[in-house]
Amino acid sequence: MLGSLILLWTSFCILFVLFRIQRPKNFPPGPQPIPIFGNLLQLNLGKLVRDLKKLSERYGKVYSIYLGRKPAVVLNGLQAMKEALVTQSVEFAGRPKGLMINHLLQNKGVALTDGPMWKAHRRFALTTLRNFGMGKQSMEERILGEISYIASHLEKNAGNATDPQTLFHKATFNIICTVLVGTRFKHEDEFLQLNIRCIRETTKTINGPWAMIYDTLPLIRNLPLPFQKAFQNMNMIRKSLADQVSQHKESRVPGEPRDLTDCYLDEMEKRGDDGSSFSENQLVFYLLDLFFAGTDTTSNTLLTAFLYLMTHPDVQERCQKEIDKVLGEKMQVSFVDRHRMPYTQAVIHEVQRVADTVPLAAFHATTKDTRLMGYDIPKGTIIIPNLSSVLSEETQWKFPHEFNPSNFLNDEGEFVKPEAFMPFSAGSRVCLGEGLARMELFLILVTLLRRFKFIWPEDAGVPDYTPVFGLTHSPKHYRLGVRLRGSGDLGP
Repeated sequence: MLGSLILLWTSFCILFVLFRIQRPKNFPPGPQPIPIFGNLLQLNLGKLVRDLKKLSERYGKVYSIYLGRKPAVVLNGLQAMKEALVTQSVEFAGRPKGLMINHLLQNKGVALTDGPMWKAHRRFALTTLRNFGMGKQSMEERILGEISYIASHLEKNAGNATDPQTLFHKATFNIICTVLVGTRFKHEDEFLQLNIRCIRETTKTINGPWAMIYDTLPLIRNLPLPFQKAFQNMNMIRKSLADQVSQHKESRVPGEPRDLTDCYLDEMEKRGDDGSSFSENQLVFYLLDLFFAGTDTTSNTLLTAFLYLMTHPDVQERCQKEIDKVLGEKMQVSFVDRHRMPYTQAVIHEVQRVADTVPLAAFHATTKDTRLMGYDIPKGTIIIPNLSSVLSEETQWKFPHEFNPSNFLNDEGEFVKPEAFMPFSAGSRVCLGEGLARMELFLILVTLLRRFKFIWPEDAGVPDYTPVFGLTHSPKHYRLGVRLRGSGDLGP
């Protein structure tokens, strides 16, 4: 018996030495990793943002953790974020390889690619989205048209409480859908509901516990574990988008694009067989990428907005007074009206700050050996930008740990945007859909606040602001109390 124990202990020691993880020289400090698992067992993956904050308090603004044997550097606070993502944007603009999210997207699309392929597709997206009205009147019309369906639903439920969990997802999905494939779907349409369900489920998985386990332990990737659901969902969305592309190929008129898909097919024809990265398969993942970016983040921010507006009636009322005064008898709001609504602008930005919708952004990777704040970072190192740490950094905000629009107002009541406001990340990898998201949030919130009053239901208990973690933060399930505003509430 004693001999067996000695043999077991000896074997364990040999394995520990063989698989021991050692930090490179002058690499950022961090918790001691365990062989094979790295720091996986030392983190509460359901409360990862909280645990990363605790590690920052111990190891500093720049520290390291290990995903299995893969080293990752976590950036915390405005100074580290700016130095890496803005000042050294080229060195930190890469994307890591071999993670679950890479496999879900098969290293295609735009957000998670790098090099010439990323540059070409990002440039194409920016140009095409601009041509299809990003920031222009035509985009306003698309958004305002979709808002009418939200308002119709709320009007039918006026005087009661309604479930808003998919209402805003349907709206944001339809808005990006009109840009990408030129189609709007009824809210009960099977295509729309299937895609929204798959998007919501998948974004909860990515960056969540099972994704971290997938990234850390390659040997278990083919086992029938919960992360397989994300691959099934992605395959369903991919198939539905491939069908859309096939329909476009049959109905398009070359040189007369109706949407981004037609533009992409035109670009493929123009480039021909020159070995470019533009292909039909890449188009499907490109659309998938943009659908994810344009649906879940904005809809979850809207859910957060109404949670706080219901539970802060003084903020809601002050917004409505400003909206009524500025719009007067005007039929509908325009995006340019935001310049005359400093308080409403402050509320929307404060919602984005506390919503913290994409807490860890999309992971970066170093493109070459580099240095950051005195540390040496080898090429290919995973970089985790902890945006949460910036959005609640105590030295950057007047009220870092509470919902308070004064964070975006100066002493004269004018709207100001602090440097630490970076919910869309920063630098060359800043979110492609920032312009669309800003327009959607303003037009939707102003239009609905002008027509409705939102009330926390009496039987709903105490509000819980704790978000559900994933690729995107989302509020816990709640019900939305809706009342039509009376004639006495309208007008200047």
